[in-house]
Amino acid sequence: MTGRILAHRHRLITEENSRWWTLGAMCFALFMVMLDNTVVNVALPSIQRDLHATLASLEWTVNAYTLTFAVLMVTGGRLGDIFGRRMMFLFGVVVFGISSAAIGFSPNDTTLVVFRAVQGIGAAFMMPGTLSIITQSFPAEQRGMAIGTWAGVSALALAIGPVLGGFLTESVSWRAIFFINPPIAVVAVAVTLFAARESRDETVSRSVDFPGIAAITVGLTALVLALVEGNAWHWGSTRIVGLLALAVVSVIAFVVIERRVKAPMVNFSFFGSRSFLGANLVGFFVSFAMLAQFFFLALYMQNILHYSPLQAGLRFLPSTLLLVVMGPLAGRLTDKVGARPLLSLGLVIVSASILLQSGITVHTGYIRLLPGFVLMGLGIGMVMSPMSTAAMNAVDRTKAGAASGVLSMSRMVGGTFGVAVMGALIATIGRTKIDQALPHAPASTRASLANSLGAGGITGHGASANVISAVHEAFVSALGTGLLIGAGVTLVGAVLAWRLVEPKSKLMAAAASAADPQAQSEVAAGELAA
Repeated sequence: MTGRILAHRHRLITEENSRWWTLGAMCFALFMVMLDNTVVNVALPSIQRDLHATLASLEWTVNAYTLTFAVLMVTGGRLGDIFGRRMMFLFGVVVFGISSAAIGFSPNDTTLVVFRAVQGIGAAFMMPGTLSIITQSFPAEQRGMAIGTWAGVSALALAIGPVLGGFLTESVSWRAIFFINPPIAVVAVAVTLFAARESRDETVSRSVDFPGIAAITVGLTALVLALVEGNAWHWGSTRIVGLLALAVVSVIAFVVIERRVKAPMVNFSFFGSRSFLGANLVGFFVSFAMLAQFFFLALYMQNILHYSPLQAGLRFLPSTLLLVVMGPLAGRLTDKVGARPLLSLGLVIVSASILLQSGITVHTGYIRLLPGFVLMGLGIGMVMSPMSTAAMNAVDRTKAGAASGVLSMSRMVGGTFGVAVMGALIATIGRTKIDQALPHAPASTRASLANSLGAGGITGHGASANVISAVHEAFVSALGTGLLIGAGVTLVGAVLAWRLVEPKSKLMAAAASAADPQAQSEVAAGELAA
């Protein structure tokens, strides 16, 4: 029986097409991870009603996943280099699938939040694994096309997440959005076992840098938690200042530890490559811009324009569908012209998109928003796959897991920064508008209304029409100013991309050197001697 299965496997998966089967398995799993980034948000009201969840529990339904996902990506990528990328990827898929089923069966909000955190752990091992396995499977001259497909699938999942989440929640149950993951996980495991080859960093021992893992985990946990809760707990509060101080101390400790251990979690020599540094900065900036814009425009469309969650999700489709188209196309262009021109032009287009959106008012119609959404999809689509290709081509293929973990972390932290900074800007700028519109209201009331702006403002529960109007005007005015600042920040990213990311000829020469066996043996000998 086993012999017949293996014979069928060899007929179906050949030496020539195995890399494409591997790409399919990675994209399938990636689809599952990225879907959960957006599919849950539209189900939160239903979860609240069904489980009688508190507002804090609803916030942590999202934040628990984001926190563990962001914090553990570097660890997941590095452990893949040490013990085997396929092994760690499969571990992540299994954890993700099992935790998804557990969430679907959750009897209360506490159980749901716990398993959302576990789900984030699975995603943290899967996400860098997908990129590092693709990097190992494809030569440098085809890597842009493969990573472009990878980026397109990621965008497709983000695109249909709100739509699918809204449909399943309204037609079946909020639990259905989690029950779709286990079957996808089973298929991803099966295809990966048959098609993907195991690989690891042969230049390092199998020792694990536990002090480094502890330091980076504490540091990133404190940083991400401060960013997530900054608006709710107030930026000057003892808790937020304490978390930021802990983050700084832990990151400094991590750097000291990494410079002393033989097999560090993060090889800081990566950042000696201008292209790797540039790609990570681009990842930070583009995620900062995209998630800040998407998050607050979703609140704007629902709270100000009064769209339902499903209606708002559908109106993001021009952006996300263009991402699906542009991802593979930009990947192919990267193979031909290099990453640098695409990254800079893409970020300029993103900046123009945000600039257009900054002119919104409380009466703006969707047609006014549409050009900005179109430009956002074009710009981000031009950035995502060239950014990943530039980063992965800038390092030795044996370090693919650690490098992809660092890049994924840069993107995740950038997105968290974007939402947090934009929320703080809106609350701060909006406070002045509220003070002007409601001069006779008590100071404590005006402060409370200003703090609500970071979450989109009040929607009318017991408030007078005058107060609601003032809060909506303040939110939209502050959002416009925040988007204007965001456009400038993104433009800075475009300049940095052009200055730091090297042209195609240098990147391809570096990638070819990394693929050369003699060069790899010299690198290995040098690292072992160190």
